[in-house]
Parts: sequence; C-alpha cells; structure tokens
Amino acid sequence: MQATISLDSLWQLIRSLPLDNQKWLEDKLQSHLSAQEETEYIRKEEVLAGIDAGLKDLKLLKEGKIKSTSFDDFLEDLKHEGKNRTVAHIPAGSQAAV
Repeated sequence: MQATISLDSLWQLIRSLPLDNQKWLEDKLQSHLSAQEETEYIRKEEVLAGIDAGLKDLKLLKEGKIKSTSFDDFLEDLKHEGKNRTVAHIPAGSQAAV
C-alpha cells in the first residue's frame, strides 16, 4: 500500500515534531547531502586517456621494450606506494618509443 503526501503536509509534520527529532532529521539530511557532494566523477577524456596509456604499455610489453611486474611485486608496490604504483618497468638506458 502506498501513501502520498504533499510537501506542504510533510513540512507541517516536520514542524510538529519535538525539537530533538527535528535536530536528528537535520543531521541525517546534512550527512546525506555531504556524502553526495563528496562523490567524485571521472571525465570521459580521463577514462579514454587511461585506456590509451594501458594499450601503449601493452604494445611496449609485447615488443619487449618494457618488462612486466610479477603479481607479488605489484601487491608490494600497492602496500608501499598506495596510488603511486608502478605497473611496468622500463629498463635503464632503453628508450621506449610510443
């Protein structure tokens, strides 16, 4: 069973609540709004640039110009560097053309 209520009726209901209930409702609404404002979005261009970079790394890997990282080393990099991790290593002295 669904019930329909107008915004005016809802406002009247809220105003009739005890002050501590109104404060509780205010806190819930503020935390909900704050959580929505913190949501970050990635632009389409950033997604495409990431895919492009990954495909270029894959091409270099297949050409033998870079060396892959083992999964265990990758996990260690994650633990120590967080988001600044290295997925592929370019050997010293080599120049990789992209």
